[in-house]
Amino acid sequence: MSSSATDTSSRLRITEIFYSLQGESGSAGMPTVFIRLTGCPLRCGYCDTAYAFQGGEWMDVKDIVSSVSAYRTRYVTVTGGEPLAQRNCHELLRQLCDAGYEVSLETSGALDLSGVDSRVVRVMDLKTPSSGECERNLYANIGCLSRRDQVKFVIADREDYEWSARQVENYHLADRCEVLFSPSYGQQDAAMLAGWILEDHLTVRFQVQLHKILWGDEPGR
Repeated sequence: MSSSATDTSSRLRITEIFYSLQGESGSAGMPTVFIRLTGCPLRCGYCDTAYAFQGGEWMDVKDIVSSVSAYRTRYVTVTGGEPLAQRNCHELLRQLCDAGYEVSLETSGALDLSGVDSRVVRVMDLKTPSSGECERNLYANIGCLSRRDQVKFVIADREDYEWSARQVENYHLADRCEVLFSPSYGQQDAAMLAGWILEDHLTVRFQVQLHKILWGDEPGR
């Protein structure tokens, strides 16, 4: 096999690599390196990273891992787009774990999680009705989750909230992993969502997007 073919087989298309505070999930507030992969098969109505659907630059996995080392942090998040849409994402996750980082994967929940390295914290969306992609949820992924993983619901209205509460109950999600309810930025009033959670005594973690509060819609933050 030629060297060029070898390089191609270990590459990923990258939109950006940046250092910021984790804005959501169980490690919210922690300084984190984000690796944003290009491309996504979904088109959610509340998506805030449409700029990652196309473009980006090809990078070899080893060069991506090397670039992360320039930032002195133990936390790395691989996100998108939908990172699992690129087959070499699994190799990237493995190499990051081998390098000693605490690695999380932000995924839409529409693609198979079974091959993800067990050392990776999986932060998996279940797409709510307002996303327009609710039918793409791959519910078999729930069986791949453990106590260290998280399921996230982005909630844009009352219908989303009630649908999400039913999924928590039907799939016993709070017994399997941490459950996150997040108001869709600019669509769902955060205090109202918090009130609904308290009124219904849901065993979920309410969260807001910390990075949105700090930097608004600025890309790469």
